[in-house]
Amino acid sequence: MMADLAEARSNMVESQVRPSDVTDIRIHDAMRVIPREDFVPAGKGYLAYSDVPVEYAPGRSLLKPRDVAKLLQMAKPVAGERALAIAAPYAAAILDFLEVAVERLDEGDLKSVPGANYDLIVVEGAVTRAPEAWLKALAPGGRLAVVERDGPVGKAALYVRADDEIGRRTVFDATPPVLAGFEAEQGFAF
Repeated sequence: MMADLAEARSNMVESQVRPSDVTDIRIHDAMRVIPREDFVPAGKGYLAYSDVPVEYAPGRSLLKPRDVAKLLQMAKPVAGERALAIAAPYAAAILDFLEVAVERLDEGDLKSVPGANYDLIVVEGAVTRAPEAWLKALAPGGRLAVVERDGPVGKAALYVRADDEIGRRTVFDATPPVLAGFEAEQGFAF
């Protein structure tokens, strides 16, 4: 079974990640060795390498392999940086492999950040819009990589903090489930 999962990891990189314009070899290397099945519930390991988001806790899912790879490549992590992984256990493991110092926020109020001056914040799940607290937690030059979604298709957004403002650009489309607590508020309009 271990050989099958190692082959599945390799196939995931070759069939889902590389063909999706993920050219960062460091991300390929990390994804080839990190056992993605360790991040899904027991008995669901076979889903770890499929091209679907996999729920690992109520209201929380791993991004598709393609999406997490593209999100991390977009963020351009650098060894020695300080990162916060919000509901992002697999992305955190990849960042750790890339020698980025990673803090994890997996429990409680995900909108409240436990620190500040992060070089990188990555979120493995969609939100309707990045909370202000996440943006304020970025160091100058810091980046927030997140999928924003309020309809059927989301956009992977990269926020970058400059000295006195924050820039935002979208990079690719993605359809991950919205994180519990980050759903769009429904209202009435004429």
